[in-house]
Amino acid sequence: MTQARTLLLRQILDWDDFIHSRALRELLLDQLPNRVLASPDGQHLLLLCRSRVVAFQRLGTEGGGDLERSWHPPQPPVVGLFFLESPSAAIPWVLGVVWERGKAELWRFVPSTGWHMLQSLELCHGGRARIISVCSWRGQLVWCEERPALGALMTPERRAFQYCICTRSLQIGEQGAQLSPLRVILHNSPLYQVLASPSGVFLVPTPDTFTNIAKFIIIWQPENATISVAAPSRGCICTKASHPGSEVDFKKLVLGYVSFLASMDVLIIHGCALSSCGGLLLVTKAGMVELVQPNGTWRPVFDFGESAVAPGQQVQLKAFGSTLACLLGGALHLVDLDSRQLIEKKGLSTDGVLFLDFGTGVGEEEEMQLLAPNGIYNLDLSNAATESQPEPNLVEMVFEEACKYYQRRSLSNSQLTVEKLKKGDMFQAPIALSAILCHSLTPKDKKPRILTEPYAKLLSTMQLELQSYQNLELLKARVVGASESEVESYGDALVEQELSRLLHLDSNKENLEYLNAIFSSFPKASWKAIQNHLQLQQNGDGILAARATPDIWKKILWGPLSSLSKQEEGTLNGVLPLFELICLALHQFKPKWLPQFVELSQEYMGATWTYSSKEGPEGSVPLYKRALAVLPRRHKCSVADRDMEIELLLSSQRPKAILQAIGQLIRHQRWQRVMEAAEKFSRLSPLLNKEIFIILLGEFSKHRALDPYSDMLWELCPADLSASDLLSVIQQHLSPADCDPSPFPPEGSSQLTVGLLKPLLHKLTPSPSGRAEMYADALQGPTFPPPTPPRQHHVLPKAAASQEELTPFQSHT
Repeated sequence: MTQARTLLLRQILDWDDFIHSRALRELLLDQLPNRVLASPDGQHLLLLCRSRVVAFQRLGTEGGGDLERSWHPPQPPVVGLFFLESPSAAIPWVLGVVWERGKAELWRFVPSTGWHMLQSLELCHGGRARIISVCSWRGQLVWCEERPALGALMTPERRAFQYCICTRSLQIGEQGAQLSPLRVILHNSPLYQVLASPSGVFLVPTPDTFTNIAKFIIIWQPENATISVAAPSRGCICTKASHPGSEVDFKKLVLGYVSFLASMDVLIIHGCALSSCGGLLLVTKAGMVELVQPNGTWRPVFDFGESAVAPGQQVQLKAFGSTLACLLGGALHLVDLDSRQLIEKKGLSTDGVLFLDFGTGVGEEEEMQLLAPNGIYNLDLSNAATESQPEPNLVEMVFEEACKYYQRRSLSNSQLTVEKLKKGDMFQAPIALSAILCHSLTPKDKKPRILTEPYAKLLSTMQLELQSYQNLELLKARVVGASESEVESYGDALVEQELSRLLHLDSNKENLEYLNAIFSSFPKASWKAIQNHLQLQQNGDGILAARATPDIWKKILWGPLSSLSKQEEGTLNGVLPLFELICLALHQFKPKWLPQFVELSQEYMGATWTYSSKEGPEGSVPLYKRALAVLPRRHKCSVADRDMEIELLLSSQRPKAILQAIGQLIRHQRWQRVMEAAEKFSRLSPLLNKEIFIILLGEFSKHRALDPYSDMLWELCPADLSASDLLSVIQQHLSPADCDPSPFPPEGSSQLTVGLLKPLLHKLTPSPSGRAEMYADALQGPTFPPPTPPRQHHVLPKAAASQEELTPFQSHT
């Protein structure tokens, strides 16, 4: 939790507190120093100007004599000024002054006599060498050295790589100092500014660095013996070992990433400083303050806006503790590095204000000093002692989330703001929550606020949630400061807690984007977390089982468009819902489980919603199609991806998808798998059985690949299929050459013969006993033939009788 803090700015020193105060005033009026340095004991003020270095001594200090070193062009200037430890001496520090041509001077202050030179050293080996930037890291001097080639004319590209990063250990005794042999850390390097932090040395591009390669920062960590390349938005690009005795070539270091680096923007830096955690703070051209951690991770800290920084403008930065101070636009900005919030912006009434450097360079001070034209000021951030002031950042977040929540559910077109929520007292929930948070999350050394009775009851209800929140914030803090070996375990726990929290929230656009970011940044940890939440595991029969609650299943199966408005649908930009994210994780880490997970999801969905239900997940989009949609699409599909697509089609239990899968298996001539799928899915319905049999019978007519499986194929024959139907299907699939075959086909021919179809024809031909049964009713009579019916005598009319008698004779006349 970030406590409220108050800015205190008071003058602690006047120029009259120094010996030769008049000369000090005149110097500050004449030119603004490039750097102001205070000695470790605070008794000396050193100013690095354009043409000289001057040390002023405070009143009351024993000894006399100020230090002044000056130069005039074309003499080489001073490029480095720092304090070095000298534990064995009475004054446990010495002043180091490094000149451009490689000479280093060590100065010691003796109370009785003042400043005197302890020793002069030569850092560089060549007479043409030139030091660009220098720093001190744990008893070592590290510098960027220019080594011009002997050639008269060189292209800008070749001149850009004529630098190297060098180091030498420096041991300082009572009577003198001793340098170790020179070691080159980086050959063929561009021009860099070197900055030392407790964890290593940062190599930062400057405005004079070659533009095509001024796109990243290099980090040398002597303790780990590594050199790393870190770039904005990409973090650590590559790391190479840098053991003592070995040399790293810059061109070889970045050779494998040339095309990748070509697509990056130029890194324009307007100011830099070291943080208390050993990282590097940068102000980029976009007005963004970013923190580069020793492991190469980039983290945004604060955004001043692109218009706040003019081209070529240098911004002063200084970190002390967890606070960043920035001199920008005639104002002093204070930013909390933990919460990344602006604490205060204080306008300055005068120009020429500089941060005072105490020589440590790593931002470990809990207060800061500023040098102004009239003296030195102390800047202090003290914790406010008032109990009534709530925690501003967390309360603001509560009201912002509440504002979004109520706006989505509002029927009014008017825009709801945080100020309206606070002033109107229309909604009590955010007010109650902010009061509970301020009470329960108060630091242990502060007395918590007293809650009213309704809030006290809510606090008891929310106790577990608050504890979970505190654990999560503590875990986040540990991840930031953890070592590389601990980051993975902390990251797994953090993803586990974040996923648990998100599964209990609405599936809105912001939460879906956050879920996608988690799965993208921590794929393995996300898979572990989702496996634990769903309790996914295989039983003894190899069947996948899950023990998730119905609420979790609904959260998983609910599609991306179910709970989003039409306005939000158009802004998804490829954000995947949870079901697709789980399918991606299964495909990456447990591909054999993916088809079974789809079957499992379909079983739960069928028990909860119908396909036609508008309230169901995704309405008309089947789950197997959603799983297929997230499979990687490649120009040349691999065997594993092809098999996964077939298994997902089969897992759908849908006739069209099953027929499509069988068609793909036939196309790839996987006949054993074809028959296994046909035998399994023919039991689903008679109609699907008939479709599968007709497809396979057509393949049987074309070639002889299914001959070993003919017995299995004949078992699939539907009972209502007649011999004429069978011959009709076969005739449709025979080629014209097979319709008039030769009487005796050659050996090895794929021609279909009657002998091959004989078992199937026997199955379709009714048996004799079957024919007898068909005519049983007709054959079951009392006698055969039937008896002659009895004759009956009829008396005919006379005319008819006489005509009947004459007719035979008349026919012969």
